[in-house]
Amino acid sequence: MKRLLITAFVIAVGLMTSCKNTMNENPLLTESKNPYGAIPFDRIQKSDYKPAFEAAIAEAKAEMKAIIENPEAPTFENTVEAMERSGKTLNRVSSIFFNLVEADTDSVMQAIAEEVSPMLTEYSMSIMLNDSLFNRVKAVWECRDSLNLNQEQARLMSETYKAFERNGANLSPEQKSRFAKMEEELSLATLRFGKNALAANNEFEMNITDSTELAGLPGFVVEMAAEEAKSRNEEGWTFTLKAPSCRPFLKYSENRELREKIWLASATEAVGGENSNLQTLLDIVRLRTEEAQILGYETYSDYALETRMAKTKENVATFLNDLMSKTFPYAKKELEEIQKYANANGFEGRLMNWDYSYWSEKYKNEKFSMNEEMLKPYFRLENVQAAIFDLANRLYGLNFEEDKSIPVYQKDVKAFNVTDADGRFMALLYIDYFPRESKRSGAWMTDFRGASIENGEEERPFVSLVTNFTKPTENMPSLLTFDEVTTILHEFGHALHGMLAEGTYASLTGTNVARDFVELPSQIMENWAYEPEYLKTFAKHYQTGEVIPQELVDKIVAAKNYMAGYNQVGQLKYGLIDMAWYSSDKVPTDDPVAYEQSVIKNYALFPQLPDVATSPSFGHIFSGGYAAGYYSYKWAEVLEADAFALFKETGIFNKETAESFRKNILSRGKIEDADVLYRNFRGRDPEPDALMKKLGLN
Repeated sequence: MKRLLITAFVIAVGLMTSCKNTMNENPLLTESKNPYGAIPFDRIQKSDYKPAFEAAIAEAKAEMKAIIENPEAPTFENTVEAMERSGKTLNRVSSIFFNLVEADTDSVMQAIAEEVSPMLTEYSMSIMLNDSLFNRVKAVWECRDSLNLNQEQARLMSETYKAFERNGANLSPEQKSRFAKMEEELSLATLRFGKNALAANNEFEMNITDSTELAGLPGFVVEMAAEEAKSRNEEGWTFTLKAPSCRPFLKYSENRELREKIWLASATEAVGGENSNLQTLLDIVRLRTEEAQILGYETYSDYALETRMAKTKENVATFLNDLMSKTFPYAKKELEEIQKYANANGFEGRLMNWDYSYWSEKYKNEKFSMNEEMLKPYFRLENVQAAIFDLANRLYGLNFEEDKSIPVYQKDVKAFNVTDADGRFMALLYIDYFPRESKRSGAWMTDFRGASIENGEEERPFVSLVTNFTKPTENMPSLLTFDEVTTILHEFGHALHGMLAEGTYASLTGTNVARDFVELPSQIMENWAYEPEYLKTFAKHYQTGEVIPQELVDKIVAAKNYMAGYNQVGQLKYGLIDMAWYSSDKVPTDDPVAYEQSVIKNYALFPQLPDVATSPSFGHIFSGGYAAGYYSYKWAEVLEADAFALFKETGIFNKETAESFRKNILSRGKIEDADVLYRNFRGRDPEPDALMKKLGLN
């Protein structure tokens, strides 16, 4: 239950800074005077967080104490609904702080995170393991059928009772004590994992001073590397493991030795050294397994999947293995084509991991007469942003207006007022595009505040969209790769899920849905990137204003499923690794690298190398929310492939279809089960082979 279980998910070490503000001046604890109650980022100091957490936890405990000691008989209103409304200040402080630990952290923020994490765990456990509180909830639960609850109330009732059961309410006193201790250890371990992964990513750099070693790199990559070197007071050109730097280098560099160096650095992140996560990930798996078992489940995956669409680890295994068996032959054939092409063009020997991107890109260029450098000039970031806003307008009637009066947490962040066709305020949208050392890698959507209604007063969401796109330079604007275009559409789909949320209870709205359902609204948005009717509305050359030629559009569409089998095998391997860690009743005692390699050895397309492993930097499943859930991406791809087929049938801008998707999916949160929501939209269950058909692998 989101509003009860505050989980810290980024590491922190060190000591708290001294407090400068008095409690009355703390902007985290006072009502915001900004429009819509926007977060006063311009007033928040790092020294405000610790006292804010202390005060907010005290307030939340007092609110919970009042519920527990209420002399009146337990009712839905004075117990279940009162719990949902409690802890509002704590939720606000936690959302702000931990989102910034992900997007704009430093050693001070990490230190605070480590200090407050046990406090939050203790608070959470003080609720979930409180017999008196659970007895009140149980009393309401047992007479629920006679309470005449509406749909939202009934769902909140069941989710609240389920949360208590799944967090130890039925344990013995001794078990409760052990469970609470494990929760504290787990919160610190996940924080440590995230901190190590970020540090390992930041510690690598490859500085080049000989221009001949830049052979093959496009101008935009060279210029970006020069800017990076300049920012570090270095000569020449500097490359890092950040995606806008590392990926183009692997794709274009003619220097095989340097490609190997940067690939190995990326593939061995947090495997050893000062920032090793090998022991930490074992600690996380052990703690999650023990917690699940103390709650009566055989494995952590049994526990995690109980509330998801897939339901059981057997269903997930069948799903992943079926897709893998169908896909792997395609992947092998695709790689063989790349190998033949490379050999025909002077490459000797067997391709290795650091060769794949380079030769695959060359083969793609020849096969489709198209490359990334040809496309980037048509995808200026500002134009792409305008296009996603326009798509939201055409589908859902949303309007976006930048509001520079809204404070932001970092100078590159922009804030937008979002309104609907009738002028109703729907959300604040914060967008944070560019990489920096204080931001973890990847792209994500989150929120600072969810949607809710209390005493007739509606609170609309504060949504944040975060990416790591190439920054503009002195001579060039930010130009996106086509992959980055699909990335922003993906994350914007999550943002729409948050912004279009409707409902009374924050814990039931927006993206608070089953993990294997939450990717449907995001992944479906990627489809529009391949639609010529949409592409031509915004893909214009940043210098000439020329609309992208039909010839290039045709090539984008033709190349859509290029190496689809190879790419899908990569994603399925991540899913298999995830499930292997969490589907055993015993924690693997092998070296984590060896264990991971044993899991995927039958699906290895390249020779397995010492120290190469995904797990030590696999934040999704160790410090994020995808433990026993990475399969969700592929699960949701089946849903979105089937769902987008309806848009194709009716028209990609069809307002009736869009309104149905909004009404039945985007606005509903988890007021109903995910499979029910999908059937309400599609009129049936999804076609199992929809994804393979979409990828041309059938």
